[in-house]
Amino acid sequence: MGGLWYIVCVKCTRYFRAMRSRPDRAIIRDDWIERAVRSPLREVVQADGRIRRWTQVPEMDGRYLRVILLEDGETVHNAFFDREFAP
Repeated sequence: MGGLWYIVCVKCTRYFRAMRSRPDRAIIRDDWIERAVRSPLREVVQADGRIRRWTQVPEMDGRYLRVILLEDGETVHNAFFDREFAP
């Protein structure tokens, strides 16, 4: 048998699903999003209560992925590679 396989089940907004269809966002894998949600390098809570979390993605030449969560801390609203993030 091969490696362990699993499906990432995340809650997400309609906006996230729409943005995910863009070519620059379609390459973002679910496991990278889950990595940012579960073990972020940094977390910032915005004034509106949404939560920004970042993770580094070695598979993408070490780029940083920013994931925006709703106030509940589990619903993904946005995910994109953040060109301006500095650890």
